[in-house]
Amino acid sequence: MGEKIYIFDTTLRDGEQSPGASMNVEEKLQVAKQLAKLGVDVIEAGFPIASEGDFEAVKEIAMEVTGPQIAALARTNEEDIVRAWEAIKYARNPRIHTFIATSDIHLKYKLRMSREEALEKAVKAVELARSFTDNVEFSAEDATRSDWDFLVKIFTEAIRAGATVINVPDTVGYTVPEEYYNLIRYLKENVPNIDKAIISVHCHNDLGLAVANSLYAIKAGARQVEATINGIGERAGNAAMEEIVMILKVRKDLFPYYTDIVTEQIYPSSRLLQQITGIRVQPNKAIVGDNAFAHESGIHQDGVLKKAITYEIMTPQSVGWPTNKLVLGKHSGRHAFREFIEKMGYDLSDDQFNRAFKLFKALADKKKKVYEEDIEALIAEEILRLSEKYRFISANVTSGTDMLPVGTVILEVEGKRVKEAAFGDGPVDAIYNAIKKATGKDSVHLVRFDVSSITGGTDAVGEVTVRIEEEGKVSMGQGSDTDIIVAAAKAFINALNKLEYRKRGKSELKKEGI
Repeated sequence: MGEKIYIFDTTLRDGEQSPGASMNVEEKLQVAKQLAKLGVDVIEAGFPIASEGDFEAVKEIAMEVTGPQIAALARTNEEDIVRAWEAIKYARNPRIHTFIATSDIHLKYKLRMSREEALEKAVKAVELARSFTDNVEFSAEDATRSDWDFLVKIFTEAIRAGATVINVPDTVGYTVPEEYYNLIRYLKENVPNIDKAIISVHCHNDLGLAVANSLYAIKAGARQVEATINGIGERAGNAAMEEIVMILKVRKDLFPYYTDIVTEQIYPSSRLLQQITGIRVQPNKAIVGDNAFAHESGIHQDGVLKKAITYEIMTPQSVGWPTNKLVLGKHSGRHAFREFIEKMGYDLSDDQFNRAFKLFKALADKKKKVYEEDIEALIAEEILRLSEKYRFISANVTSGTDMLPVGTVILEVEGKRVKEAAFGDGPVDAIYNAIKKATGKDSVHLVRFDVSSITGGTDAVGEVTVRIEEEGKVSMGQGSDTDIIVAAAKAFINALNKLEYRKRGKSELKKEGI
């Protein structure tokens, strides 16, 4: 199994410093509890001196979250360290994390102090922190642009003062893997008391090398990695925790180490953070992106269906995804299409399947992504020739700033003309309420409503796309018209008809001659 790599999660401190990622006390506590479920070793809960809100969040986490060590960040001054301790003293295993810049760039332009002054402040800070707890981490900010011999000196003195973890951060994402490896090895071989501390690394992603640098540091002797969920953080972000953990798990031939991370909690942790911060990961993000276990290429789909390991080096379930996804598009092949429609409950003859596949390919050339609802409608309307239960005739709305909107619709429901009216919060809501009354579909919920312009100008044709849900069944509908209210009505009715096809299921489709 090899040696353990400790995971120090700084999502709630460095990660929260991402523009737009600020969280309130309740949100930080929610994320912290999830990080405990994930199995991280250390949660850096915040920077207590930064604000009253941050202090309260760190304090709440220290009091309520069990399992991981709870760390608080502090600069090398008495006020910061005392404030940090006041916040984390309630934790079962508190850690004070103090730091000072060590590069000549930071010393000259930011701190305006000499190396000797920085060294003195570092030692005093660690000694003060150690008077509160024996769990003290010291960081040399901008270490990768610092003089290596000065790092040896300041780390030696920090350990002598009581630091149990020394952190070598690549604060601005400047280093590259080989250089970082050599730095860690140099420190390991030249800091005389290094055996009394754990070497930690904290990498930023400004050159896209945060994960690679972290891995090379592990090879060189680092045993703690500081990272964030989804790689969020200042500027281009931090090393992505999920990527480091899964590399160590998948490539044990190259990295004979382990972590205590419960990998099945990776995707739930990622989703929670996205929901709370509103910062979505790109679809092709490793491990947690929407496309991480999605396959559209016909060759890939065929391979995955035969044996998942052909194109998946880890199972989606191992990181918390329920399953992989076969995405239907213009690159998809017959094997995936047949698998897809069989899972939907259709049992088509060879001739029907061939016609359906040809129609699907034509549709895929027009759309970037083909949804299950599209396939459902295609089979129902083009292959099985099922008639529409609901047909749109007309729609009218009366609305304004000083009146409650009212919508009126006329539909054909199974060949019978029906007229209904209803109020709503807005014109579209009023029309949709009227349609629900006319069709008896009060239990249908609108999940998504999108509007786009097909043509330009004030007389543009607008297209409305809706997604609706009833009793777990989802359906998508589209409608277009120069009147956006009419387009919205057509889209809703289109979705209702498709929903009827979906609800009828395989047993009823057999009655239609299948």
